[in-house]
Amino acid sequence: MDAESKISPADSRKYTEAALTLESVSKGFRAGGRTAQALERVSLAVKRGIVTGLIGPDGAGKTTLMRLVAGLLAPDEGKIVVLGIDALSQPQHVQSIIGYMPQRFGLYEDLSVQENLDLYADLHAVAPVDRSSRYSDLMRMTGLTPFTTRLAGRLSGGMKQKLGLACALVGSPPLLLLDEPTVGVDPVSRRELWAIIHRLVEERGATVLLSTAYLDEAERCTEVILMHSGKLLGQDDPAAFTRRIAGRTFQIFAPGISKRVLQERVSQAAGVLDAIIQGSRVRVVTEQPVAPTAAALTTDNWEVTITPVAPRFEDSFVSLLKGAGHFAQASPIRAANASPGASAATAADVIVVRNLSRRFGEFYAVRDVSFTVRRGEIFGLLGANGAGKSTTFRMLCGLLPASEGTLQVAGLDLRHAAAQARGHVGYMAQKFSLYGDLSVLQNLCFFSSAYGLKARHQRERLDWALDEFELRPFADATSRDLPLGFKQRLALAVALMHEPDILFLDEPTSGVDPLGRREFWRRINALAQSGITVMVTTHFMEEAEYCDRLVIMAQGRILAEGTSEEMRARFRSDTLPNPTMEDAFVALITGVENRQAGAAA
Repeated sequence: MDAESKISPADSRKYTEAALTLESVSKGFRAGGRTAQALERVSLAVKRGIVTGLIGPDGAGKTTLMRLVAGLLAPDEGKIVVLGIDALSQPQHVQSIIGYMPQRFGLYEDLSVQENLDLYADLHAVAPVDRSSRYSDLMRMTGLTPFTTRLAGRLSGGMKQKLGLACALVGSPPLLLLDEPTVGVDPVSRRELWAIIHRLVEERGATVLLSTAYLDEAERCTEVILMHSGKLLGQDDPAAFTRRIAGRTFQIFAPGISKRVLQERVSQAAGVLDAIIQGSRVRVVTEQPVAPTAAALTTDNWEVTITPVAPRFEDSFVSLLKGAGHFAQASPIRAANASPGASAATAADVIVVRNLSRRFGEFYAVRDVSFTVRRGEIFGLLGANGAGKSTTFRMLCGLLPASEGTLQVAGLDLRHAAAQARGHVGYMAQKFSLYGDLSVLQNLCFFSSAYGLKARHQRERLDWALDEFELRPFADATSRDLPLGFKQRLALAVALMHEPDILFLDEPTSGVDPLGRREFWRRINALAQSGITVMVTTHFMEEAEYCDRLVIMAQGRILAEGTSEEMRARFRSDTLPNPTMEDAFVALITGVENRQAGAAA
């Protein structure tokens, strides 16, 4: 069904049986003297009793669609029917019978877990006599029973997500709207959330509409709705989308060649639609079901091995958007201080961490952590929510003093020269640390001044940032109103204004769609090739493949260190011959949790 189709008589039964329907729905927003069209004549139906995924790049209209269905916005035109109720004429009735979990949880952080549940029970008019059993069921389902008296603001990211889901479920809604419920959540918590969602469908017959930036999650849905720029591109089961690109997916391996160099070279080859790093190999999607040749991939005399692999839903998603011209491949940036012949990962250690600990009272957020990072290396710091990754980052950036241990950055001891070391460091925080009320240009001016840039040098760097990150058309736009992908570009530009030797990236792609992640990592790869050292935290395990080395942390300690290939090899077995990084991560973390549970018993 395309975006402008009408409901045909043949579809009438399907729409009657649907949990919700949209008929030719449009919605625009006025901003900066012009109208931005968020949805354009969208018609679709969501079946009862299944999980339907709402998929699309940043700005596709997913959140707008969710808010329209929830009765929080009114469409400019069209009709929305939710569980047989007209959402336009009876929005409060719709709100009283559905569950809605927005991107930012909708929690009150100064209230306890129990007080949040009570508040949502009041909002949904849950009878007092029913509350005790319902609370007990929700706390058991989410694993939050031991934390009912804890303030919501003091929960980990994964626990906040579970509480947000519990609050959305307190009224036992037949329809549940989840707007990117797993953003910023580690893989273990993501799997736990999905187990809860599937139990709701199987045991209660609930209908779930779920938007997500993680396309491996789309494959767990019964159906997916694919959107772009406010229009409906298609609706089907995930396997049907994947079958469309059969014979077009391959892995490329060139021994002795940097995986970053190989990816960049392959991505520029004729007939290649997509190229991403997977371990020491590059995964490729071609425009046609024809295997690429070594001669087509590179003019150098490389020994290249090309192997067919099974397609994934993400391959189909990227192929559909790029192949239809919906997404233009961005050119990689080159750092201002880069030299064309620069190579990554030279021998010099630019970050040295020895026996690092950080206490908050009696609690150790980080305990006895040691590692080194070489110049030009991309080094990953992975871990579950609350593992101590962000605390470690803040200490390395000189923003938080260490309680114990040695920290050296760019050859400087952070105990004695923290201010001097910060001049060598660029830091991109989880929430981007931008000033929402300032324009793009004002943010760049402010941060460049804070880094000590003046006069001609400052003007040159401002021009560089606006051009390299394609921000010039948005120079006067308020940064709060930027799409997420452009906020990410601006945050990275800010971190690079003073041409740092070392770049710290704390969850830089959280919530960013796969196309935005690809563009971001091409930029990071180019920076590493120029000799800039990059240290990154991420909950998206496929991004670990871009790291030269990585460590996995839990409860403030390091569990494992090595390459992504080495991590996966530890968990290869007859039953799991090709483990993913997520498989390895989950096995490590759950192994620790199981040992602790056994010791406690």
